[in-house]
Amino acid sequence: MTLFICGVFGIAAGGAPTWIGACALYACLGLGVGGNLPVDGALFLEFLPFASGNLLTMLSVWWPLGQLVSSLLAWAFIPNYSCSSDLPACGNVASGEACCTKQSNMGWRYLCYTLGALTFAMFICRFFLFHLYESPKYLLARGRQSDAVASVHGIAHKNRTKTWLTEEILNEIGGYPEDVAEEKLSFAEIVRRNLSKFSLERIGPLFSSKKLGFSTVLLWFCWATIGMGYPLFNAFLPQYLERAGGSSSSSTYIAYRNYAITSIVGVPGSILACYTVEIKYVGRKGTMVISTLITGVLLFCFTASTNSNIQLLCSCLEAFFQNIMYGVLYAYTPEVFPAPNRGTATGISSCLNRIAGLCAPLVAIYGGSSNPDAPIYASGGLILAAFVAMCLLPIETRGKQTL
Repeated sequence: MTLFICGVFGIAAGGAPTWIGACALYACLGLGVGGNLPVDGALFLEFLPFASGNLLTMLSVWWPLGQLVSSLLAWAFIPNYSCSSDLPACGNVASGEACCTKQSNMGWRYLCYTLGALTFAMFICRFFLFHLYESPKYLLARGRQSDAVASVHGIAHKNRTKTWLTEEILNEIGGYPEDVAEEKLSFAEIVRRNLSKFSLERIGPLFSSKKLGFSTVLLWFCWATIGMGYPLFNAFLPQYLERAGGSSSSSTYIAYRNYAITSIVGVPGSILACYTVEIKYVGRKGTMVISTLITGVLLFCFTASTNSNIQLLCSCLEAFFQNIMYGVLYAYTPEVFPAPNRGTATGISSCLNRIAGLCAPLVAIYGGSSNPDAPIYASGGLILAAFVAMCLLPIETRGKQTL
C-alpha cells in the first residue's frame, strides 16, 4: 500500500499545476515513504535466521542504490530540460519579456513521472508477483498460533523445504487459545476497533527496564538529529555543488554530474558495513560510532574550500561513511527491541526522523540567508550530536539473538 501511495502521488506530482499543488502532492508522497521504511526493516529482521543477522545491514544498500538511480535520472533530465536559474516565471513578468515557460522547464516533471512510474512498478511486483508472509513472531505475540504455523509452512514451502512445526506443538508450549465466535462488525465498529490499537500502552514496554529505556531515548535522539542533519546537507547538495561551479551555463550539468558521482561512491558504504558489524570488538556500535564521527567531520571539511573538485571529494567520502552510519542504525534499531514492540519503536523512530526533517528547509532558508555555509555547519553539528549519543548506547546486538 505504501508503494502504491508513493507511485500514484509521485506521478501526479509531475503534473502539478501550481507550487501549492506540488507541495500537497509531495506531502502525500511522503506519507507513503514514511510508512514503508520502518516496516521493511522490522519485518525482514523477524524472518532472518540468527546467523544471518548482518543481512539487515545489507538491506540498507537499496537506499544508496535508489539515490544513485534518482541522481542519474536527475542528471539526464534537469540540466537538459530546465530554464536558466536567473529567468523569472512568466507569471511574474510583463508580456513579451524573457521568462521561464512550462515547456522549457519540464525536467523536474519528467523526473517525477519516471520515479513515480518505477515505484508503481515495484508496487505491482510486490503485490501481485510476490507473496509477503506476516511475521510469525508478531502472530505469536497476538495469540494467533494457527496463523503463525501457516506462515512458517508457507516460508518453508517457498524455500523448498519442510518444517516439523504444528499448531499442536505450539499449543502444548504456549497453551490453547480461547475459542472466539466469529463476529460480524459494522464498518464503524471495525474502524473503532482498529483505532483503539493506537494506545500509549504500546510505548510502556519500551521502558520496561532502565537499560532498554535508556537505549530507547538515545536511539530516538539519534534518529531525530540525523533526520534533521541528513537533509540539511543531502537535500541541498546539488545547490551547494552548483554554487561552487559558478554561474556558467554548464554549472547545472556539472553539479548533477558530481551529484551522480557522489551517489555512486556511497553505494559501497552499505556493503562494507555488512561485514564490519560482525567484526569482534567493533560490532554494530563501533561501526556506527566511527562512521558517524567521520561523517560529521567531513561535513565541516566540505565548507573549507570553494573548489568544486575538493567539494566533490568531500561529498563522496561523506556519502560513503554516511551510508555506513545510516545502514547500521537502520539495522541496529529493530535489533534492540523485542518483537511485540519492535514495530512501535521503529515506527516512532521513523516518525521523529521525518518530523525533524521538516525543520531542515526552514533552517536552510533562514540560516543560509546570512551565511551560505550555515546549514552545512548545522548538519555537521547534528551528526556529531548523534555520535555522542551512539557512544552512550548500552546495548551491543552483535552475536545476540533478537527477542
